[in-house]
Amino acid sequence: PWRRLAPRTLIAHCSWLGAPLGSLLLAALATGGRPGARVWISLAILAAVFAALTALGSDTWFRTHYRVTPDALELRTGLLTRRTKSVPLHRVRNVDLTAHPVQRLLGLVVLRAGTGGHGQVSLDALTRADAERLRAELLARAERPAADDPVLSTADPRWLRYAPLTFWVFGGVLAAAGAAWRVLDGMGIEPWRIGFVRRAFDDFGNSALWITVPLLILAITVLGTLGSVVLYAETWWRYRLERTDAAALRVRHGLLTTRSVTIERARLRGVVLREPLLLRTGGGATVRAVAGGLGDREENRKRSTLLPPAPRSEGERVCAGVLGEEVDTGGLRPHPPAARRRRVVRLLLWCVLPPTAVLVVLGALLTPVLLYCGAAWPLVSVPVALAFADDAYRALGHALRGRWLVIRSGSLTRDTVLLDREAVLAWTFTRTPFARRAGVVTATAAVAAGEEAYRIRDMAAGEAAAFAEAVTPGMLSEFLVPVGER
Repeated sequence: PWRRLAPRTLIAHCSWLGAPLGSLLLAALATGGRPGARVWISLAILAAVFAALTALGSDTWFRTHYRVTPDALELRTGLLTRRTKSVPLHRVRNVDLTAHPVQRLLGLVVLRAGTGGHGQVSLDALTRADAERLRAELLARAERPAADDPVLSTADPRWLRYAPLTFWVFGGVLAAAGAAWRVLDGMGIEPWRIGFVRRAFDDFGNSALWITVPLLILAITVLGTLGSVVLYAETWWRYRLERTDAAALRVRHGLLTTRSVTIERARLRGVVLREPLLLRTGGGATVRAVAGGLGDREENRKRSTLLPPAPRSEGERVCAGVLGEEVDTGGLRPHPPAARRRRVVRLLLWCVLPPTAVLVVLGALLTPVLLYCGAAWPLVSVPVALAFADDAYRALGHALRGRWLVIRSGSLTRDTVLLDREAVLAWTFTRTPFARRAGVVTATAAVAAGEEAYRIRDMAAGEAAAFAEAVTPGMLSEFLVPVGER
C-alpha cells in the first residue's frame, strides 16, 4: 500500500524561519520594545511567506506517497506535474539516513536509496522507526541477484495514460478517415455525396468558425484519445519482456493478435531510449533494441521494440536489464555553441521565412488580411523556433562509458543511443561548406544492426577523429597526424 511521510515534516520545513525571527527579535530589543514601521512590514512579509510555505508544505506532504512493491521502491510526488520515480530493489546499492538538528529534535530522518548511479529516491522525512524498518527491508531485498529473475518487465495498466501522448491521437483519426474514404471510393461510392456528410459540410460552412473549429478539434482529440488507448491496449496487452535463457531475449504482447519476438543476445548491439516530444512531456519513453537479424529496416523498426510507452524510469531499468549493467547517460560532452546557431538558422530558414513570404505575397495579390497574418507569423513562430533550437542543442551530447558509446540528440524525438563499441564497423565524417565554416562535423558510426548508422551531429571538428579513435582503438590511427607533424 501507498504510505505517507511523517506529519511532523511540516514543522521541520518551517525551521528556516528561526534566523529571520531571531534578527527581528534583536531589532525589537535594540529599539527598546518599540519597533518601527520596517519591523512591522518585515513581520507581515514573514507571516505571508510562512502561510504560503505552510500551505505548500501541507500540499506536498498530502500529495507525496511511497511504497515498496515486490520489485521496486516507488515515490509519487507533484502538485501541478505528477511524477512517479522508481528504483528497482535488486539495484539498490545503499540506503542512507540523515537528519539535521531540527529533524533530530522531532525524531525525523531523511532516507535516500541509491543505485550507485543517478537513480535515487529521497524520502523527506520519516520517523526514525519507520526509516530503520524501511532500510532493513530494502537492503534485505537488494541482496537478491537480478539473474534469478528472468522477467525484465511486464505490463502495468497505469501505462495506458501514455497512449494519448503518441502520434495516434491525431494521426490515427486522419488515417482511419483516409482509409474509410479510400474504401468507399474503391466501391464506387462518392463520400461527399452521402447525405449526412453533405449536411455536415453545409452546417460547418454556415456556422460561426470560432465555434465549429474548436468543436471539431475537440471531437478529433476525444476520438483520437479513445482510439489510441484502445490501440495501445490491443497491441501491448499481456506485454512481457524476459530472458528465455542465457542467449536470447523474448518480447510477448498482444490481445487479439499475439506477438512474440525473440532477439539473440549475440546479435544485440545496444539499445535506444526514445522520447518523443509529447511522451517526454509526460515523463515517458520507449526502448528499442539495436540488433541484427530482424529483417530490413522497416521490419527492424517494428520488431525491435522492447518497451512500449511507459515511465522513463522503467525505460532506464529495461535498458540496464537488457545490457546487463547500468550505463550512466548523464554528464555527456556538450557540443560547441556553433551547433546551436546552426539549429536556430535552420528553423528560421525553413519554419519562419517561407510561411511569412507566402502570406505576404498572397496578401498583396488577394486580401490585406493575409498581410496581417504574414506580419503576425514571425511574432509567434520566432519564439517557438528559438525554444526548439535551444532544446535541440541542449539534447546534443556524446560520451564513452566503458564498453558503451552514448549518443544523444533530437528535440521532436529525442534518442539516447547506447551502442557497443565493438559493434562499430566504420566511421564517416561529413562536413558541408557551412559546417566547415562553423567548425563542426557530423561523425557517423556504421553498425550492422538497427538503423545501421548512428550520427553524432555537429561535434567540434577538432575532437571528432580523436573521439572516434578512442571508441574504436586502431581503426583511425593510420589516418591521424601527430600535432607536431602538422
